[in-house]
Amino acid sequence: MDRQQQVADFLAEYDLEADPAYRILDLVSEVGEVAKDASVSTDYGSAPGELDVNADEVGDVLFAVLALADSLDVDAGEALDEALAKYEERLADTGSAGSGE
Repeated sequence: MDRQQQVADFLAEYDLEADPAYRILDLVSEVGEVAKDASVSTDYGSAPGELDVNADEVGDVLFAVLALADSLDVDAGEALDEALAKYEERLADTGSAGSGE
């Protein structure tokens, strides 16, 4: 079973379906938790070598992304493949994966 289906099944089992707008807010909140771990553990950037992000917070971000993809009827694997292809093209064209915008 792929991870997106695993998340979809979990959401259905526990009646946790939600609109995409809610899923986006949840994702931003979970990314904020990762940022908080990073900020606190590095003394707000003054000790970058001390970075410590809890793995469960990264897991929460993954869950939120997969729940969002499910709510938008987006295949997360296909979306990732498209993103990787885009980054490879950028790297070949400009030497940078960034969008330059």
